[in-house]
Amino acid sequence: MHAPSQQTLDDPANGRRVSGFTAACVLVSNVIGSGIFTTTGFMARDLGDPAVILLLWGFGACLTLAGALSYSELGAALPYAGGEYVYLRRAYGPFLAFLSGWASFTVGFSAAIAAGAMSFAAYAWQLVSPGGEAGGAGTLLALALLWLLTAVHLAGVGPGGLAQRLLTLSKVGAVFLFLLGAWFVGQGSWAHLAEPGAPAGPGPGPGKIIASLMFVIFAYSGWNAAGYIAGEIEDPGRAIPRAMLWGTLFIGCLYLLLNLVYFYALPVGELAAPPLLPVAEKAATALFGPQAARFITLLLCLSIAAAVSAMVWAGPRVYYAMARDGALPQVFAAQWGAGRAPGPSIILQSLWATLLILSGTFEQLVIYSGFVLIGFSALAVSCVIVLRRRQPDLPRPYRVPLYPLLPGLFIVVSLIIIAYGLIQRPMEAVMAAGTLLAGAPLYGLMRRRGGR
Repeated sequence: MHAPSQQTLDDPANGRRVSGFTAACVLVSNVIGSGIFTTTGFMARDLGDPAVILLLWGFGACLTLAGALSYSELGAALPYAGGEYVYLRRAYGPFLAFLSGWASFTVGFSAAIAAGAMSFAAYAWQLVSPGGEAGGAGTLLALALLWLLTAVHLAGVGPGGLAQRLLTLSKVGAVFLFLLGAWFVGQGSWAHLAEPGAPAGPGPGPGKIIASLMFVIFAYSGWNAAGYIAGEIEDPGRAIPRAMLWGTLFIGCLYLLLNLVYFYALPVGELAAPPLLPVAEKAATALFGPQAARFITLLLCLSIAAAVSAMVWAGPRVYYAMARDGALPQVFAAQWGAGRAPGPSIILQSLWATLLILSGTFEQLVIYSGFVLIGFSALAVSCVIVLRRRQPDLPRPYRVPLYPLLPGLFIVVSLIIIAYGLIQRPMEAVMAAGTLLAGAPLYGLMRRRGGR
């Protein structure tokens, strides 16, 4: 593989066309998917205490902020397309970087896009036929969403950025409408916050708390999205830290407010009663009546569509960076049209996501993807420490505060979650390791072709 050269998407001569606000929209859209609207019911069942649940959501926000500020230092110092791939290559060499890119392709983006598109189809079908099964029509609807967004992002940063801003503002506006309606006209009670539930068994031990924290981490996942498009962001030394900081804080506050509304609407015992998944719909029905469920369904459709759009945009920048380094065939480094979109990389990702939608195997990928994503996020954050030691003279327009406490906190908590997962889900851990090892032959092939 040849040494990294100035990447075309990152070339200042081409102009950086993504504003800090658009970068924040990508981050917010990538994070706010279906997780915040579906996971609190499981936490209510396992923990049975509103205060503990709110504390975990707050801790998740702090942990995400620690990771985001660490990524901000890396993104500002290395403002190139590719995110973790770029950081790991600089700190640990090409092999780990390649595996992170391979994981992004097979699990991190494509599987998440497939799952998101299928979730969108399931919810959208409820607007047409409440209580009905979408069946084959759902598959067609999922593929239609995927390829519509693919076409938008193939047109370049301009149309893609406009679509992302519109989707993000629409879903955030819908969330605030829900929050304002809950407080001003909703039929709820703040006394619910003082009503602990009665989960089965002896109370929430460390295992249940860590399991609930995994739900929280899932709902916050995607906070590193701005790093993938760093090569196209205007004034990355200032814009990336701002987008990461304010985007993460905004999401943390929004998540806490939504959970407060859930507990305002219903006692924790009712949130813990089956069905657990549609917690937002249950809260809306209690606040506004049965017709409010359709509004929540529409909100979920907007939220998921915006998240899928952000991933369709961000993911191909990883494969583009790998191709520029010779870790993938050079065709995937090509750019199309005046918008200079990495067209082959976008199509590669959408084709793989299409296969996952058609085959249904993406469900297994989603189950064990947490091992891979948390592990590489922790590795990427560790690059802050490694590069400060190895390359102290690297220009750093932004430095993570409270170093090394914040990076260390993120790494330690990530390792605890992975260790817990290894004990509780050994099969998924083996599958995750198998996915990574499957990329090793491709790495060897590309290394031989590159002559180094």
